Amino acid sequence: MTTSPPAVAQDAPLLVLTQRRIWIIFSALIAGMMLASLDQTIVSTAMPTIVGDLGGVEHQAWITTAYLLATTIVMPVYGKFGDVLGRRNLFLVAIALFTLASVGCAVATGFWQFVTFRALQGLGGGGLMILSQAIIADIVPASERGKYMGPLGGIFGLSAVAGPLLGGYFVDHLTWQWAFYINIPIGITAFAIAWFTLTLPHKRATRRIDVAGVLLLSAATTCLIFFTEFGGDAEHGWSAPGTWAWAGGLLVAAGLFVWNETRAEDPIIPLGLFRNPVFVNATAIGFTLGLGMFAAIAFVPTFLQMSSGTSAAESGLLMVPMMVGLMGTSIWSGLRISRTGRYRAYPPTGTLVTASAMLAMTTLTAATPIWLICVYLFVFGAGLGLIMQVVVLVVQNAVDPSLVGTATSTNNYFREVGAALGVAIFGAIFTTNLSERLTAVFTGAGASAEQAGQATATLDPQTLAQLPDPVREGVVAAYAESLAPVFWYLIPFMLVAFLLAVLLKQIPLSDTAGMVARGEAIGGEEARAHEQALRAAAAPSPTPRGAPPRN
Repeated sequence: MTTSPPAVAQDAPLLVLTQRRIWIIFSALIAGMMLASLDQTIVSTAMPTIVGDLGGVEHQAWITTAYLLATTIVMPVYGKFGDVLGRRNLFLVAIALFTLASVGCAVATGFWQFVTFRALQGLGGGGLMILSQAIIADIVPASERGKYMGPLGGIFGLSAVAGPLLGGYFVDHLTWQWAFYINIPIGITAFAIAWFTLTLPHKRATRRIDVAGVLLLSAATTCLIFFTEFGGDAEHGWSAPGTWAWAGGLLVAAGLFVWNETRAEDPIIPLGLFRNPVFVNATAIGFTLGLGMFAAIAFVPTFLQMSSGTSAAESGLLMVPMMVGLMGTSIWSGLRISRTGRYRAYPPTGTLVTASAMLAMTTLTAATPIWLICVYLFVFGAGLGLIMQVVVLVVQNAVDPSLVGTATSTNNYFREVGAALGVAIFGAIFTTNLSERLTAVFTGAGASAEQAGQATATLDPQTLAQLPDPVREGVVAAYAESLAPVFWYLIPFMLVAFLLAVLLKQIPLSDTAGMVARGEAIGGEEARAHEQALRAAAAPSPTPRGAPPRN
């Protein structure tokens, strides 16, 4: 979508976006994304051991929910503030916050203390995700952005292999705390690379920042997640007054937020975005995708460890086929979009492929062969690769360049809201059923109700291996019977995403980078001509024939 460049809000020299400078800036983004992506694969591998050691098996969904909740809350903040103030300093803050919170996770001595630091990690992780996507849109035109999915896919692929290996090694040979200690050198390195290479313009706010909008959006998001968490929790349930108190808070906060956004001088989420049909459609796809995708991903490593009897390292490596599938289709679709300029066919295809993988996963049992689980995960990842990056590209291409960060973060916000809802609701279904089944297994083996509850709360793969065969077989069956049926609840959301994807409109991809469109940089042929002129000016002029040599 081509738009006229907005007025530049700051007095600064134009950035020259040569190909070399683009790749230098891109290296900083890769370093930051390596930090976040590697952490996710390591932690997912170590999670059963972490919750067993800290006594939180029945509340393990909170580890994922807390991270997603924090990430979701800050996404619009990073997106909007990046548009208003510039993205460089915010990117550095996100790296620092993520690294410091990793230290807190490593030294945590209780489950809820660990969950708190995991939420703080999410405050940094949200910035790394949003700012990376927005900066790419700043420096690379939509028509060429598919080429850059390859290196990013390589980072996720490296993390998919290295993360499980490291996470499994830490759990099996050291301690789970090393899953977070490793973030310290990686975070310092990423911060240094970004400090020296991420050359982006700094801006000044020209309108009042929407602080009230930030607070009300945070309150509404928190109420939403707690409503679903309380409703799906066995201790509260959907009939509990506390559950519906959170629902009331959600309605009040959401209503006040919409009212505030209609009056804010510079709203955190401009309501005008929702008059853009392409943006609305792509964002709805992201929301429904988040509901199904993250709920499916969150508990598969736990299933592999506890139901299939694999070690932490092996269960993590079994996730590699999913990442290989995601990488392959993401890179392929990106290159095809750059070559043809058309994106409409990929999201519908991806949703159907993902739904078919979920359907296959409903048949998972403790007896399912490992190779077959790998096939299911490969297909699942291949479907996701056809949707995730394409939806972000569509959103960025459909809005004015001055709103690229806000639009990117808003799209991701609704996807993460869907993810948090999915993990909270379906995680609650999984853990509630699991807790009941495990309690029955231990009481059936002769334990008292109190002993069964304690055994359930502290169960980890190492403890499982030491149990008598009949009890171990009962535990394995409990995990399989608790998780596999959850996929039936996720499939309808993927079918809704398919219907939305079919309605997605095709519009031309812009051939102008965001910073160039906003008048903050020069690119393309103009940048190359500028660079050649500088080289010519710096080159020594030839000495005239017969003239004395210069000293």
